[in-house]
Amino acid sequence: MSRILVVDDDIDILSVMEILLTMRGFEVEVAAKGDHTFPKIESFKPDLILLDVLISGYDGRTICKQLKSKKETQHIPVIMFSAHPGAAASIAEYGADDFISKPFDITNLISKVNHQLEIKRNVA
Repeated sequence: MSRILVVDDDIDILSVMEILLTMRGFEVEVAAKGDHTFPKIESFKPDLILLDVLISGYDGRTICKQLKSKKETQHIPVIMFSAHPGAAASIAEYGADDFISKPFDITNLISKVNHQLEIKRNVA
């Protein structure tokens, strides 16, 4: 069972994503604050991270860049998401593997999650 960490400061989005992903067979943990991200990664050891671009007091792009610069976490696919239209253009320079815009299309979300997990399995 693949493990997914969802990081967003919107509790409603965290709840919906946790339910949707769990119903599809994933083990899910959530973090509502940017400073909870690294401790959750250390304890949960996710196979994939869904990360909001803007988290209260934090920039998800900076978190992503930190993840991709560390040997221990650089292998974890990161799919960033945002409701801000211009966010998609800037995520690649921070090392994100993919982007999803809010509001989510559930089929697209699951497709991108499965695609990134498949890439990770083929590389490992």
